[in-house]
Amino acid sequence: MEKKNLMTREGLKKLEDELSDLKENKRKEISKKIGEAREQGDLSENAEYDAAKDEQGKIEDRIAEIEEILKHAEVADEDDGTGKINIGYTVKLLDLEYKDELTYKLVGSTETDSLHGKISNESPVGHALIGHVAGDTVEVETEAGTFQYKILEASRA
Repeated sequence: MEKKNLMTREGLKKLEDELSDLKENKRKEISKKIGEAREQGDLSENAEYDAAKDEQGKIEDRIAEIEEILKHAEVADEDDGTGKINIGYTVKLLDLEYKDELTYKLVGSTETDSLHGKISNESPVGHALIGHVAGDTVEVETEAGTFQYKILEASRA
């Protein structure tokens, strides 16, 4: 059985838009580059042709990757009205040991971007938050040890 790719509606739209751009624009651009490089003659020593073919391979690989993700995509950020944290929630936490405040958006694994505060529902922190509400304290077990966080705020922002 194939694993579902849980994601936010926003993440799904972003992938669909990228796929559309790759198919409708990037493919045409690279095809044009390859054609122009061919017109220059001998392909055996044509760096522009080789570079264009490499770029074409990368575009086709990305198209195949996105199509595979979308084939198993499931939007999981629908609001169930319970206020329990799930994918799509933005959560403000207090690290009880270091007294640091942290803000994360909980997303599916294909949308993870730690530099922008997007953590996966499969990460230790994300997994621990699922099903809790603001005011709860969660314990997160990691390879580096056990951490406790108090959930200060949780919203579908």
